[in-house]
Amino acid sequence: MSRVLIEPASYSSCRNAVDRSLKLFSPPLSGRRVLIKPNVLRASGPDEGVVTHPALVRALVDAVEEAGASAITVGDNPGLFDYGDNERCFRDTGLMEAAKGYYANIGHESEEMTFDPTLMSRVSVSSEVLRADVVISLPKFKTHGLTVITGAIKNSYGILPGGQKARLHREAGEPFRFHEAVVDVFRLRVPDVFIMDAVVGMEGNGPASPELRDVGRLLASDNAVAMDAVVASMMGLDPAKLRFLQRARELGLGEFDLEAIDILGDMETIPDYKIPPLGGEANLQNEALQEVIHNRARLTARADPELCTGCGQCVDHCPVSALTPNENGIPVVNEDTCITCFCCQEICPEKAMALA
Repeated sequence: MSRVLIEPASYSSCRNAVDRSLKLFSPPLSGRRVLIKPNVLRASGPDEGVVTHPALVRALVDAVEEAGASAITVGDNPGLFDYGDNERCFRDTGLMEAAKGYYANIGHESEEMTFDPTLMSRVSVSSEVLRADVVISLPKFKTHGLTVITGAIKNSYGILPGGQKARLHREAGEPFRFHEAVVDVFRLRVPDVFIMDAVVGMEGNGPASPELRDVGRLLASDNAVAMDAVVASMMGLDPAKLRFLQRARELGLGEFDLEAIDILGDMETIPDYKIPPLGGEANLQNEALQEVIHNRARLTARADPELCTGCGQCVDHCPVSALTPNENGIPVVNEDTCITCFCCQEICPEKAMALA
């Protein structure tokens, strides 16, 4: 039986809840390589409730340091609208300072993995995610216009660097299929521990809604399906109606039936919590958002011959070998091979790779 902790907490005093979460759910951290992955959707102020609050990240970094981890990395690949500006997202949200020098732009290096051929036959995953001995996911208690809620499972969508996230949105085409794709990304590297920022939740048409609710909790678990089932129930939803939870259970990733979950703490349904339409049509009907997704998914990298020095770093780091130097040493993109991870742009020391 999976367990989910619901612990009272505030941003000024969340360390005790973090310590209890690690004691209950974390594997040993001493001498191990640990990745801390917050939810960093876009650049925003810490009080907007869009990203995992820096106070939680700082408390966890302190705890992991004290546990004797051999290496710590704090990183994420921000959402569709802020690709290529990873560091600005972390600075503006306060997460850069909270990371205490352990921040890394995990989009710089990635590895190719096989995926669902009906959507994308392969994707690239940030190498730091795959190298970590322990991955600690820090999702946010939020709604989402396409998946209804965004929690422990959806937070793993950020292991994909670059424009792949937009392309996968486009290829899925409709909510049911996107729910399944989110789970398929999640299981590429299932995190070991989940600690959710539910001190302040988001309602309405998330994941960037201005409508916030004081929840005053941290949630923790070592099973994402159980955690998201509890989140859905706290929001007044029936977990069984969410396709991504159905898909996760079908794949043996966990159980969403509350009778099969040991809940440590008081679980209360938040009255009148505003949620998007259960079918997930909110974002599909947003024409401006769909245009951004479509345009972002079509982008490919182009080398500026005035800036490119032909150093070959982009060629060496491309996870699918989609770049080939021309007779002048300038890299040329094979659009049929490119998976729009944009690692080439991230790694270029001359900033010669532009998106077009």
